[in-house]
Amino acid sequence: MTEPSSTAPPDAETITPMMAQYLEIKAAHADCLLFYRMGDFYELFFDDAVAAAEILNIALTKRGKHQGDDIPMCGVPVHSHESYLSKLIASGRKVAICEQMEDPAEAKKRGYKAVVKRDVIRVVTPGTITEDGLLDPRGHNYLACVAEAGGALALAWVEISTGAFAVRPVDARRLGAALAELTPGEILVPDRLLERPDLYETWGEWKSALSPLPAARFTVQGGERRLKAAFAVEALDAFGAFGRPELAAAGALVDYVEATQKGRLPRLDPPRRVAEGSHLEIDAATRRNLELTRTLAGERRGSLLAVIDRTLTGAGARLLERWLAAPLTDPAAIGARLDAVAALVDAPGPREALRERLRRVPDVERALSRLALERGGPRDLAMLKDALAEIPGLRADLDEGLRGLLPDLLAGQMRDLGEHAALVDRLARALTSDPPLLARDGGFIAPGYHAGLDELRTLKDESRRHIAALQARLSDETGIGALKVKHNNVIGYFVEVPSRHADKLMAPDSGFIHRQTMANAARFTTVELSDLENKLRGAGDKALALELDLFADLVAEVTARADPIAQAARALATLDVLAGLADLAEARRYTRPHVDESRSFAVSGGRHPVVEAALEGEQAGGFVGNACDLGEGSRLWLVTGPNMAGKSTFLRQNALIVLLAQMGAFVPAESAHVGVVDRLFSRVGAADDLARGRSTFMVEMVETAAILNQATERSLVILDEIGRGTATYDGLAIAWATLEHLHDSNRCRALFATHYHELTALAERLDGLSCHTMRVREWNDGIVFLHEVAPGVADRSYGIHVARLAGLPGPVLERADAVLKRLESGMEGAPSPARLIEDLPLFAAAKQPAPAEAPAPAGPSPLEAALAEINPDDLTPREALEALYRLKGMADGS
Repeated sequence: MTEPSSTAPPDAETITPMMAQYLEIKAAHADCLLFYRMGDFYELFFDDAVAAAEILNIALTKRGKHQGDDIPMCGVPVHSHESYLSKLIASGRKVAICEQMEDPAEAKKRGYKAVVKRDVIRVVTPGTITEDGLLDPRGHNYLACVAEAGGALALAWVEISTGAFAVRPVDARRLGAALAELTPGEILVPDRLLERPDLYETWGEWKSALSPLPAARFTVQGGERRLKAAFAVEALDAFGAFGRPELAAAGALVDYVEATQKGRLPRLDPPRRVAEGSHLEIDAATRRNLELTRTLAGERRGSLLAVIDRTLTGAGARLLERWLAAPLTDPAAIGARLDAVAALVDAPGPREALRERLRRVPDVERALSRLALERGGPRDLAMLKDALAEIPGLRADLDEGLRGLLPDLLAGQMRDLGEHAALVDRLARALTSDPPLLARDGGFIAPGYHAGLDELRTLKDESRRHIAALQARLSDETGIGALKVKHNNVIGYFVEVPSRHADKLMAPDSGFIHRQTMANAARFTTVELSDLENKLRGAGDKALALELDLFADLVAEVTARADPIAQAARALATLDVLAGLADLAEARRYTRPHVDESRSFAVSGGRHPVVEAALEGEQAGGFVGNACDLGEGSRLWLVTGPNMAGKSTFLRQNALIVLLAQMGAFVPAESAHVGVVDRLFSRVGAADDLARGRSTFMVEMVETAAILNQATERSLVILDEIGRGTATYDGLAIAWATLEHLHDSNRCRALFATHYHELTALAERLDGLSCHTMRVREWNDGIVFLHEVAPGVADRSYGIHVARLAGLPGPVLERADAVLKRLESGMEGAPSPARLIEDLPLFAAAKQPAPAEAPAPAGPSPLEAALAEINPDDLTPREALEALYRLKGMADGS
């Protein structure tokens, strides 16, 4: 059956007033699923119900009829709606939350057919989530906006759960890289910009996150007006010199946030203008290849972020991810971060004291945002109190521990922490030790804070004591020991007696008023009980109303101090990141890099941070460090060697060392000198992209093209086995030309790994090319990977040895070895492919004679006997080495 449209116009003759109300509200939010509040449930109807039931895997029912057809319906409980909401948002849907705006009793006063007033209080979209239960506490959730003015583009982004707000100009070719840096949950874009041909590829990458809007919402004048209104200023000059597209993007972003929050604009930082080139640019493919925040399998574990993250707060974790996503390019700013990390590395006592206090710091940023949006509760106030209360001790520990010799960045954070003693004192006096999540639950104002509230609570307590005394007196007067005074939400307080005593209280002169007869009991009330109930109810309602007023007053004070509180929250997050990086440096033996404006890149004893962490406790000797010097005379390294020898690891580790150095962290190396890199490119590994009709080789070529078109003299490029996805000579030709272009045109620092040994001939005419190889050692028809990089060229690729390690069948390996030897005997004398086909393994295997009967097994040789006597677990390293030499001598016959 085709379901009727959710936006069909109301038909007064065929639909109920409630359904007319629903359709009117739904028509105003046609692009959303409508959560329509009905009592204790959010109900969905028509197509919304069909879609939600499928996504949530809940029952699809029906309620009434519309235009002759059943109305599909499903619902979720209000008290647990967040879990359902998260699934809908994760599926890419938007949800409009429609609440009851009045008590149903008020509606009844207007007549029995009157409908409770309802309205949408907010629209929840992937980029506008504020609930803790829907957000990753250690991850960002950015709402981004792309706008165009005069042919130029700008990108603005905001995180409404923290207030962070920034904007930058962006070139169309680099828009994809800028979005990859943010990984926004939702991207606002003018509908006409989707038609721009040079952005088709970018929109294809982010299709699931796009929210197209009418171009009229992205005007420059409108954007400027919205920004001035949002920050209550007459001019935006104090925030930065914004270009026309930046005003359009930032203004449209504010407009969308205000629209989805139904006029409740959250607390936002003034827009921060990010200058072009201020951060190391990393495109999406490079981020994937280097597994910065997620592995290729999509998991956080095993990524660089997971290895370096030693933060203790949610805000600190989010800031660390931001630093890693956008490393700096200003050596002075990088040096300031490194100075702070170094000071904390050299002061383990104060650092641990700082980290111990940070363990007790809740997420101030998100608590403050919820309070500003009127979605916070008493527990959010308590979180602010607990966090701000740690500041005096934290400041004293750090200042005294470093004897007042704080680097500039640490000193700046100490200032930004501010003074909040008066607010902390008030919140401490006002709140109970364990306040509820929601203000409407009451009981969160501490005794002694407000005399009027204490009086109402005393009245409630006295009324309860009066009710208990009344029960005892009525039991004595009637002689019914089983008489109880009880309460429920339907009839309030009542007297309950077993059925066998009911007749005694039914007498007209008993003073009891009959209320309800049950199967085993009867319920009554009295005038005295009704009076006590009214007093109790009145005291409870007044106490809750007063608590809500006191809560609003506390929230008002907090929001009035929102800016200094937010500044303190940022300072706490920065201290958390710096202390975590210092702890990492000490635990992992990382060293401080030297970062400057030169074009140097010299690393001694460099290690791959993720692989090294994975090898801890698993491999004797740990990770093998390697040097890499991309100086002017050898700025392009050609790296050869077999698979499994560590080429890809070596390439990646040098790229990661650059990232860590420029984000202001110590690096896994004995020493490192890094001239600032403006763009980092990585083409390591590949997979096909079937959804967009791209083979593995096509993906490889697209990524290589981006590198060759965009890399500058200050860039770092790592390329692994370019050209392997096509015919041998095609691949060799492409790799050859790519290597020449990197050397002659891009003139960047680069690491180029290959199995095409023919490329080593280029070293004779490319003065910046240097050949290096992964060292291996042959042993008993096998190879041992030393994981060491040395000058020179690999004599062969050892592919068959690697195939043997992989477990290929013996006959296949033998045949491959025979073919390889014939091919390597010389191109002129080598057999043609047609001749080799005659001896394909299929036919060669058929021609093999049957094996002769195996001779009777002989006894063990002296070498085997000596080997059998050795128990490796009982040997010291020296004894093991001596045994190895002894066995080698026996094998050689000496």
